[in-house]
Amino acid sequence: MNDETFNLSIRKFLKMVGINSQREIEQAVARAIADGSIAGDETFPAHVSLVVPGLKIDVKFDGEIKLA
Repeated sequence: MNDETFNLSIRKFLKMVGINSQREIEQAVARAIADGSIAGDETFPAHVSLVVPGLKIDVKFDGEIKLA
């Protein structure tokens, strides 16, 4: 195993997930505020699942998204 390649590939994957997840959340909040379905001061529970079948990883991370 090449530790540098391994580390870089994990960082690249996590960066892609982080950037795309943030974009999706921001767009969903903007749409919901625009159509009046939320006020913009809510807090939403959120979770992310990480699944890597080849490594038998299936974990869930819980948190929250606060708008105000």
